[in-house]
Amino acid sequence: MSRYLFTIAVMMVLLSSARATTKGLSQIVTPELQGPGDLSLSFQAQGERIGNPYELQAEMGLTNWAEFAVFRGFKPDEWIFGTEFGLLTKEPYLLSVGFVNWSPHLDIDPQPYIEAGYYTEHHKFIVGAIHAGYKNEAILGYAYDFNKTWRVQVDFQSGEENSSSIGFTCNITRDFQMNPALYVNNGPGHDLFGYVVFTYTFHLWNKTGGKELEKNEK
Repeated sequence: MSRYLFTIAVMMVLLSSARATTKGLSQIVTPELQGPGDLSLSFQAQGERIGNPYELQAEMGLTNWAEFAVFRGFKPDEWIFGTEFGLLTKEPYLLSVGFVNWSPHLDIDPQPYIEAGYYTEHHKFIVGAIHAGYKNEAILGYAYDFNKTWRVQVDFQSGEENSSSIGFTCNITRDFQMNPALYVNNGPGHDLFGYVVFTYTFHLWNKTGGKELEKNEK
């Protein structure tokens, strides 16, 4: 327990010292990359049917074409890794590959994916595929950016164990954002699950801020 409290304390100290990209959608990976030098720290709470109910996340943009993410789950105790590489990174056309949900601690294999996007100032369209376990699944998403503060979004991943989701993102400040969402399970019961994530972004060697906000402010 003391280890968990120490991890949260470190996160809070970091949050008290630092500036926000509009992150990916609620459920699916998105083809745009974290800005180089941008480090995002998140706390995520969600229904247990979605995933680990409480998670911390660190997402780091390395270059214009590469990023990685680490999740720390508490129930069960696990570390989860993911990465993304941009093949086309100049909007409006985006194309990326990578993997998500790799948990060596629980002996869970990485899930590779490929994803394409068409991004305009307000509309974001996403389509792709992911290999999860023994099958391939479709991923779809759409987001509408009203301005640099508000976004609404819907996304879908095929498979009975997965869901559709609808939610919104609010940039409370330039670098602190909130993303609540409602998940609707694809299975026969179409059960509902809650989800929320809070994110703060630091610009370690990219002082101009996140690419998405930078573009919206022009």
